Amino acid sequence: FKEEFNRKYFRLSIGKEVRLKNAYIIKGERVEKDDNGEIIKIYCTYDPKSKSESGTEESMRKVKGTIHWIDKNNYEKISVNNYDRLFIVETPDGNKDDDFKTYLNKNSFVHVKNAYAESNIKYSKKENYYQFQRNGYYKLEQKNNNLTFNRTVTLRDTWKSKS
Repeated sequence: FKEEFNRKYFRLSIGKEVRLKNAYIIKGERVEKDDNGEIIKIYCTYDPKSKSESGTEESMRKVKGTIHWIDKNNYEKISVNNYDRLFIVETPDGNKDDDFKTYLNKNSFVHVKNAYAESNIKYSKKENYYQFQRNGYYKLEQKNNNLTFNRTVTLRDTWKSKS
């Protein structure tokens, strides 16, 4: 959400419509702020006829943005390990005068401590893979007090953008 946005911003904001993934089209109407000016609530309206896959004319209406959401009363807190390429170039040993360590990808491992998933994730099994929308495929690492998932494959090949 942004109160002030440019024309390339396609997420929720006042006066703009977005689709909630697998749900309805909503429109930001107003915000409520605390004494420090921080947003504590966003008030929206929704089009009850715009439910995804319902077949209504309203459900087929195109909006610029689709956002993922999760029910605040029905979720599981998890952590995620995002792995990426170890090097930022395709051949780190290509130039013998360079130290290959200068090509290490500082973002090859990113731990996300506070992530949220639908509550049925608590029934996940180590032998299964799970697609986290727009992020990739993940596999359960541990399942004691904290569910931790490791990314095994990204959804996009970002090699060209990194080189």
